[in-house]
Amino acid sequence: MKKFLISLGLLLVVVAVLAAWIAMPPLGALVLVVVLLAWLLLTRSGKRAAQILSMGLQSLPQRWGESLVIVIGIAGVVGVLVAMLSMGEGLKKTLTGSGDERTVILLRAGSQAETNSVITRDQVPRIGNLPGFAKGKDGRPLISAERSQVVNLQSRKDGTDTNVQFRGVGPAAFDVNPHVKLVDGRRFTPGLRELIAGRGASTQFRNLQVGKQLKLGNQIWTVVGIFASGDSHESELWTDADSLAAAYNRSDFQSVIGTLESDAAIKSLQTAIAADPTLKFDVATTKSYFAKQSEGLTKTLGFLGKIVAAIMAIGAIFGALNSMYAAVAGRAREIGTLRALGFNGAPVVAAIMLETMLLAVVGGALGAGLAWLLFSGSEVSTMGSNFSQVVFKFHVTPDLLWNGLKWALAIGFVGGFYPALRAARMRITDALRAL
Repeated sequence: MKKFLISLGLLLVVVAVLAAWIAMPPLGALVLVVVLLAWLLLTRSGKRAAQILSMGLQSLPQRWGESLVIVIGIAGVVGVLVAMLSMGEGLKKTLTGSGDERTVILLRAGSQAETNSVITRDQVPRIGNLPGFAKGKDGRPLISAERSQVVNLQSRKDGTDTNVQFRGVGPAAFDVNPHVKLVDGRRFTPGLRELIAGRGASTQFRNLQVGKQLKLGNQIWTVVGIFASGDSHESELWTDADSLAAAYNRSDFQSVIGTLESDAAIKSLQTAIAADPTLKFDVATTKSYFAKQSEGLTKTLGFLGKIVAAIMAIGAIFGALNSMYAAVAGRAREIGTLRALGFNGAPVVAAIMLETMLLAVVGGALGAGLAWLLFSGSEVSTMGSNFSQVVFKFHVTPDLLWNGLKWALAIGFVGGFYPALRAARMRITDALRAL
């Protein structure tokens, strides 16, 4: 019972330390490092731990195989974790970077996305007459009534069919979205079977270069331009709203995008809609709308990344435990001699744990570096809220690298803790018997 209680107590200590470490901000970690260095340099027990650590590091070449197990195992965990989280971060950056506070989107009340929204043709002029919209040079409200159609295109990578958003926009679309700029070709001509493709879509899907033709809605369409926007619109194809309606036999719209005359104008717009029971619409800024679209998928990717990393971390911990137990057994004579010379258990525990955690830092830095080199800026696509692909780039941030390093040090802590205790508890006579 006594051994069980001791083991349980040690486990609780490990869990408490890991919980505090995971919650610790970078500044707290820096303070912890400073305190540790001060202990190693200024105290008697710390200097002894530094001496034992130095001897352990000098012996690493004689056990490079065991050391590599720790480094490579932790590098794999950190690499997978950072890569998965950078995918979610990239998607979040793309969607939250879409839209702004001066542009609003109107959808049918209760609609979660454009695909399940319906705005009738006769409602569009009434929306334009509502207060709050800015006016264009022609004196008309800056609104774009838009149709949305999901079409199939072939992936450049493997030729598989992929859902892509085909958007029909109104005449004011380029004034409502001034960040949309042509980088190649020209704009589509209203009334003709012409389209422009987002730069992200043109790199991910086939036949989206200027001059190419493709069959959509049983019609032949010509790609006349490529545009860049720096947001989720780069995953789309754009054409004239009436051309899309004719090709797909559509009469209603899915959304109305408009530019506000001021930041506060959304209040007057919402009040006017609420006062008219025939206008059942939800109004939100495009920034908040696209940010909401990213929440679910970003959380899913983050959850999956942490689950996969946790499974790999368990394997890395066992690898570290095995390697450090072997290292302690191989250094039994050395540890016994040190204990006989007056070194107590605390410096021995600290030295072995620091050795493991230094190897963990190397593994963490290696994994994070590889994730950054291999994935940062890489362009991929995934299914978005409109059942179409969203093209985005992996985004490796300093916060993700820091989280990866925290995972590495947590693995190193657990992997070194129990072998260090074993070394500290080793009887001097048993250790010296190996001489």
